[in-house]
Amino acid sequence: MSAQGGWDAEFDLVIVGSGGGGMAAALTAHDAGLKPLIVEKGKKFGGSTAISGGGIWVPNNPTLRAKGHDDSRESIRRYLDLLTQGRVPAARLDAYVDHGPAAMELLEKSRWVKFFWTEGYADYHPELEGGRPLGRSIEARPFDTRKLGEDEKYQRPNSLKGPLGLWITAKDYHDLAMAKRTWAGRRASLVAAWRVSSNLVRRRHMATGGRALVARLRMALKDAGVPLWVKTPMTDLVTDESGAVVGVVVEREGRAQRIRARHGVLLATGGFDHNREMRAKYLPEGGRDDYGMGARENTGDGIRVGEKLGAALDLMDDAWWMPAVRHPAGAVIPLVSERAIPRMVIVSADGRRFTNEAAPYVNFVHDQLQGGHVPAWFVMDAKARTRYPFAQILPGAPIPEAFYEKGIVFKADTLAGLAEQIGVPADALTETVETFNGYARAGKDPEFGRGESAYDRYYGDPNLKNPNMDVIDSAPYYAFRLEVGDLGTKGGLVCDEHSRVLREDGSVIEGLYATGNTSASVMGNEYAGPGATIGPSIVFGYIAARHAAARAAGDSGRS
Repeated sequence: MSAQGGWDAEFDLVIVGSGGGGMAAALTAHDAGLKPLIVEKGKKFGGSTAISGGGIWVPNNPTLRAKGHDDSRESIRRYLDLLTQGRVPAARLDAYVDHGPAAMELLEKSRWVKFFWTEGYADYHPELEGGRPLGRSIEARPFDTRKLGEDEKYQRPNSLKGPLGLWITAKDYHDLAMAKRTWAGRRASLVAAWRVSSNLVRRRHMATGGRALVARLRMALKDAGVPLWVKTPMTDLVTDESGAVVGVVVEREGRAQRIRARHGVLLATGGFDHNREMRAKYLPEGGRDDYGMGARENTGDGIRVGEKLGAALDLMDDAWWMPAVRHPAGAVIPLVSERAIPRMVIVSADGRRFTNEAAPYVNFVHDQLQGGHVPAWFVMDAKARTRYPFAQILPGAPIPEAFYEKGIVFKADTLAGLAEQIGVPADALTETVETFNGYARAGKDPEFGRGESAYDRYYGDPNLKNPNMDVIDSAPYYAFRLEVGDLGTKGGLVCDEHSRVLREDGSVIEGLYATGNTSASVMGNEYAGPGATIGPSIVFGYIAARHAAARAAGDSGRS
């Protein structure tokens, strides 16, 4: 849309999207003396960040340094080079590594923004040179959202909220998953019970993970006086005669409004998770059905408006894949810890294993899609059901009947009977389990290396020789239908090291920036560790705002 015509409002930097990257950019812009605005399509703020686990993977951040875990720049870059295998420009990787610590330092200037290290939650490939078995992921400290005041009702809820106000961090969940197996798990259960009773007395509204992160960033924005407009979808970008982006058109309070952006527009609108046409066009067969777990508003808005201006796209055939189970009520339940438990295997339609079940979720689904193993079947025995949580069902708790009625789970007294129900060859499933049981007794998986990585073992059972393997021999047996889910799409607008959006010929679309899943991922086709979605979104939001501030200083110098 042309810049001809008047403006309804003017700001220095207009940020489209209120997830972690958008909020971090707004705080950075304010710190640099700019006047930012955040516009949010949804009725609630926080985007996919608010419904995520909230981990942040930014090496050498202040929280890690305070624990004495400084990284050498060389080790971080070596890890990322091995991980991305040339799919990401070196300048983008350099920018991420070099600016990440400063981005996190800026956030922590606020009295509200506080983090802790999720010790032991390994990088996803700790065996690679530069990988960290103890992990680099941090998360926001739990937060009482009552402090948001009037804004509390506009915070995006998390579908994983615990009963009776129970709140747990990622570290708590690691321990609670072993409540039937370890003393740490039993202690975590007692702590959980205390939290429930404490909340009832103190009437707190405790949030953890992504909700805590978003709430803390919102409090920092309130202190800074940064406006955040919900129910304000962007419909178009405004350009001048040179093709530079100078504003946005939004729908607000029932009418179109033109908002001038004096020094740039940052697109932080998420991916195309819930856009049926884009999924069909770009994603591989087997991954096109929408089992996405990102915010419902993620329909590719930022990618589409950027493409209209000639922006280049990359990585559009990939996503932050996540194996999942469909809840009978319609929700999509991610399977992270479940794939690491013993006494289970995952098989394809031929009744055979096809990869390391405990592998990082993106890698697991890449193997699943490459082999055409859609759907797959998660097969476990009765002891596994008694000992470990699965798909939000507590250990030993009965599986709700609706799971059986919808064909999500099947149950039989024999493996052959189970195979018949799920339509796989009985002899193949029986042989697969017998072979796996032999591996479990030896404590080693020669086929797929299950349990060899520190990442695999994080959610395993420490009582066993191999924390991820035990015999499958206790009837009845269960099989859950496994879907190809995702945490969001990975492809988007191609950006340079300054977060500027680029055209196909490599030229810059002046005034237009992107971060998060609106941009082609700095992780390439891989995933460095817990929080390697939110971490880059924050860092490149910070970089974009700093670049916009530099533009503003240049404009001022010329005036």
